[in-house]
Amino acid sequence: MTPRPRILLADDHTMLLAAFRELLSATCEVVGTVSDGRALLEAAPKLEPDVIVVDVSMPLLNGMDACRQLQPRLGKTKWVFLTVSADPDVAAEAFRIGASAYLLKNSAAAELFTAIQKAIQGSLYITPLLTKGMPVAVFLSQRTHPSADKLTLRQREVLQLLAEGRLMKEVADILGVTPRTVAFHKYTIMQELDLKSTAGLVQYAVKHGLVRP
Repeated sequence: MTPRPRILLADDHTMLLAAFRELLSATCEVVGTVSDGRALLEAAPKLEPDVIVVDVSMPLLNGMDACRQLQPRLGKTKWVFLTVSADPDVAAEAFRIGASAYLLKNSAAAELFTAIQKAIQGSLYITPLLTKGMPVAVFLSQRTHPSADKLTLRQREVLQLLAEGRLMKEVADILGVTPRTVAFHKYTIMQELDLKSTAGLVQYAVKHGLVRP
């Protein structure tokens, strides 16, 4: 008998987590649920799931940066991204960093198990709502999303937390650094991205999927 795939769910919407757990319970083993990116960093290495189903935009640490940090430790784990964003460039960025599947939340109930199956089989899956019948490889080849890779992972963490409206001391406490270090990262980020204000930081973070609009 083939073992059921072990799934870790990561989303900050409690009702959605419960709905996905119920949806998958007949065919998968849901080994855990978390509601923010930092909880995902802690839970995933302990649970070693076959598939992580993760919201792109989560508080404290977004799903894509969580993926960036966890992949070196969880090389066999597959990533299925969920989002409300229909921006095809965000989808392309998700695949570029290692996604196996990308779904819109309004279609996830119908497509989620198919996406998980494809991921476990080593295939890619993207919701037809974005590809409109185009093969995945062709769809991805046409996207040229300017990623935020000019920033380090730590800078991206600082950027997201500041864009969420957190104070320097809050950011420092979350990251385990000093407020002075956070201020230095903020200055470096603004220099690197040629931004002049905190509002500019927020706009950049939204545009690149680090926080929700």
